[in-house]
Amino acid sequence: MTEQNFIQKLKEGKQSAFSQLLDDYQQKVFSTCISFVPNKEDAEDIAQEVFLEVFKSISKFKGNSKLSTWIYRIATNKCLEFIRKKNTKKRFAFMQSIMGNEIPFDKTNYFTEFKHPGILLENKEKSETIFRAINTLPESQKVIFTLAKIDGKSYQEIVEITGRSLSSVESIMFRAKKSLKEKLANFYKDDNI
Repeated sequence: MTEQNFIQKLKEGKQSAFSQLLDDYQQKVFSTCISFVPNKEDAEDIAQEVFLEVFKSISKFKGNSKLSTWIYRIATNKCLEFIRKKNTKKRFAFMQSIMGNEIPFDKTNYFTEFKHPGILLENKEKSETIFRAINTLPESQKVIFTLAKIDGKSYQEIVEITGRSLSSVESIMFRAKKSLKEKLANFYKDDNI
């Protein structure tokens, strides 16, 4: 079945097409989500939201990009939305604790579980340190670095997912690598970030 036929079956609401979509993309979407949000339960929740959005919005899909690109774009946006909400909640709780309210500030480590299938590092501490450093990057650098180095997307795929030009992606990636090398100087002395 061609991609056009498959998309048409999705738009018609065919159950077999939705089952095929889940079979084809469930693990890939989860891997993208856990690349941005290295906590299994949160990544699973976000992946579910991605598929709900795909099912809800498939009728609006115009076919200007590949279906996979559209799905990765939704996954990336859902992950960034989750991170923004989580950071806003942390700032709000911190401000409440300063102002004297009795709402306790959650000081638990967000990176409680780190089992990303695409990264095999010597120990959990180094993994957490790297992901904390990635999380401090500006959003554009975080997105491009994560898609390229953790999800293994090509620059051309990143261009399609983010809507940026190739030169912009290359420039942002250069800045992200430089920034991470500075941040991780004590933990990562290899040139291959």
